[in-house]
Amino acid sequence: MSALRFEPDDKYNAFLTVCKAPEGGNGKLSGIPVAVKDNISTQGIETTCASKILKGYIPPYDAHAVELVKAAGAAIAGKTNMDEFGMGTSTENSAFGPTLNPRDTGRVPGGSSGGSAAAVASGMVRMALGTDTGGSIRCPASFCGIVGLKPTYGRVSRYGLIAYANSLETIGPMAANVLDVSLLMSVIAGHDRHDATSQDRPYSHTPSADIKGTRIGIPQEYFGAGVDPAVAAVVKKAIGRLEELGAVTVPCSIPSMEYALAAYYVICTSEASSNLARFDGVRYGPAVEIKKSWHAAFQDARREGFGPEVRRRIMLGTFALSSGYYGKYYAKAQIARENIRKDFARLFADVDVLCGPTMPTIAFKLGEKSDPLSMYLSDILTVPVNLAGIPAISVPCGTVQDMPVGLQIMGRPFEDERVIDVAYAYEQGGQP
Repeated sequence: MSALRFEPDDKYNAFLTVCKAPEGGNGKLSGIPVAVKDNISTQGIETTCASKILKGYIPPYDAHAVELVKAAGAAIAGKTNMDEFGMGTSTENSAFGPTLNPRDTGRVPGGSSGGSAAAVASGMVRMALGTDTGGSIRCPASFCGIVGLKPTYGRVSRYGLIAYANSLETIGPMAANVLDVSLLMSVIAGHDRHDATSQDRPYSHTPSADIKGTRIGIPQEYFGAGVDPAVAAVVKKAIGRLEELGAVTVPCSIPSMEYALAAYYVICTSEASSNLARFDGVRYGPAVEIKKSWHAAFQDARREGFGPEVRRRIMLGTFALSSGYYGKYYAKAQIARENIRKDFARLFADVDVLCGPTMPTIAFKLGEKSDPLSMYLSDILTVPVNLAGIPAISVPCGTVQDMPVGLQIMGRPFEDERVIDVAYAYEQGGQP
């Protein structure tokens, strides 16, 4: 084992914890510093989910993905900033201050894996682990101009990921290029007996730029209301380049996408309401005032420990699951989710991948989206992927106002290799 000096010039607030002499070993990631999002457990390294309620929490074990990264010889560079408990699209919801976008420090880096994206985009690390519940890898990848993969649900173990919405979230790789994303994916994918949702689907793939004959579906909803025309134009040009490289494009439609955002926010807040009940000021985080009644102490701990967005989502989820409203909201959201899955399955019977913008706009300015609804609407193009459990990647495809635009490529379940190939083909030959 060898220790590396790692003292980044972190002027973007990308890191919450820095391992100044991280340990590296031998393997396919030998000596490479890898940043880890702060909701992924790291033995002996503080893990806060960017929340006051977990300040000082040091996990006694590594997440399975971290264990595999270390076994491959990587050095854990540190823990990256994020929206608190993964709840956000801008990394402004961190209890420890926002992360800045290295491409323009007056703009957000995207969220919730904004710290990981900024660490890669600024060159502080070569690759990073993020998590994606409704776009939290792909959004910051798009906003910061890097590559980010949301793997098929179950392909990467969630063991050691501090849960926000179990049925939606996954750990995934982020890097400056497709080859490094593929390399990191080859390390973290595979079965884990500690995760009941984990599938025995290891990843061993060398990306290919040959996409001749690949059928690409272009859903009309990905270029509809709310999508900046300038962003749409850049993405359409990128898709045209894929055609020049031999792909065949097919117009298509996802009718159920109309309900995707509403279904996502009912399901994710409901799961968050359940998952975050464990943070009671007793088992984790700062101790509560024991002179008070348990109910009063519990309320105080959560009011002081959770930020406003986390409290908002817990309340929304608790309401959706409450007596008299479960059928009206949560049950209907699950029906909508199933319809989205069926729509994707129908399209993938005819096409190999789907393409569209990753985000409807470029990175917005810090503080620009002050109301929750406008922030939630930013997720419209990413959440369908999580509801369906399919793989998707964001790869840089151009700029608008000198800010990056991401091309999102979505594939059939467990065909992560194919979406990586299409991304690689564009990366290698995308600029005419």
